[in-house]
Amino acid sequence: MTSPAQHQPITFVGGGNMGSALVGGLIAAGWPATSITIVELSADRRNALATLFPGVVTSAEIGPCSAGVIAVKPPLAAQTCAQLAKAGAKRVLSIAAGISVATLQEAAGSGTAVVRAMPNTPALVGEGAAGICVSAQCTEDDMVWAETILGAVGTVVRIDEQLIDALTAISGSGPAYVFLFAEAMIAAAVAEGLSPEIAQALTRQLLVGSAKLLQQSDETPE
Repeated sequence: MTSPAQHQPITFVGGGNMGSALVGGLIAAGWPATSITIVELSADRRNALATLFPGVVTSAEIGPCSAGVIAVKPPLAAQTCAQLAKAGAKRVLSIAAGISVATLQEAAGSGTAVVRAMPNTPALVGEGAAGICVSAQCTEDDMVWAETILGAVGTVVRIDEQLIDALTAISGSGPAYVFLFAEAMIAAAVAEGLSPEIAQALTRQLLVGSAKLLQQSDETPE
């Protein structure tokens, strides 16, 4: 459950898969839907989001706001950051890949605290892992705010920005490695005579069960 102190109004720019996953996670964790605005250019997508998240405000443009989340394509991130700052946002969280804190801070200006995050695709099912790095303008409260948002869909760690590539290699690209392993396991099982359906069911449960064992144990994987 999120802290009541964190339930301030928030504007999400971008209502795609990751943006909507964060919105859904926040609402499930207790953040009032009525305090969330999603800015999305597509009218069809706005209608879908309004149906998916009753109470959430949808809009085609950024309006006055105190805090924002950038969930747009990377080429639009700096521009969006500047727009949020101009609209009054005092803190901004960006999940746009590859856009540095310095670039975002320059766009926002000195009056807005910037947090850069690298989430991963398991956030779409509430089991993500994200690293955050921050600008010099960020306070502890700003970092906790960002952790609250990302923590609604998984685990969050604080890192220096110079380590963002290492984090991306592990948690960002990691799911692809796991899926490749699963594909190989299924293929091997089928080669041994199991049906594709049984091979998939066993492999999926193997990964889920092994992950839970690893998560609940204090021992190393060796």
